[in-house]
Amino acid sequence: MALEDALAATSEDLRGKIAESTQRKGNVSVIALGADHAGFALKQVIIQHLLRQAHEVVDCGTHDESRVDYPDYGAAVGLAVINGDAECGVVVCGSGIGIVMAAGKVPGIRAATVHDTTTACLSREHNDANVIGIGARIVGEQAALDIVDAYLGASFEGGRHQGRVEKLDAL
Repeated sequence: MALEDALAATSEDLRGKIAESTQRKGNVSVIALGADHAGFALKQVIIQHLLRQAHEVVDCGTHDESRVDYPDYGAAVGLAVINGDAECGVVVCGSGIGIVMAAGKVPGIRAATVHDTTTACLSREHNDANVIGIGARIVGEQAALDIVDAYLGASFEGGRHQGRVEKLDAL
C-alpha cells in the first residue's frame, strides 16, 4: 500500500473515532498525537496527561519503540488536523525537528518545534501553529507537559500577525 493510501485510510479511521468520542464526551478539545520510536515513550506520557485533563486524543502512532520513520507519523498528525479529525496536533521525535518538517509538508499545517513554554505560547499566539513538535531527547517529561499545557492555553492574537499567517498559508 502506498503512503498516500495508508494515510487516507488512517484519516478515515480517525474520523470514525472522533465521531464516536464526540458523541460520548460532548464538546472536548481533540488533539492528534504522533511520534516515531524515539518519541514513543514521551508521547504516551503526554497522552495520559491530556486524558486526565478530559481532552480527546487521537493517537496516530507509532504504538511501540520499534524503529519507524518519523515522516509517516508527522504526516498522519498533519492530515488529522487538516481533515478536521483534530483541532491541533503534537508530534514527538528525538529532536522535534524532523517530525515537524514532515507535518509541515501537509498543506495548511503550520508546525513549530518548541523547546519551552515561551516558544510554545509564541508558536500559537504569533504564528497560529496548529501542530507543535517536541524533542524527546531535548526536554524532560515535566517540561514537555508544561509545553503542551502552555500551547493549549494560548490562542492566536491576530492583529499584526494575521497578515503574516496569511502569507504563510499562501506559500
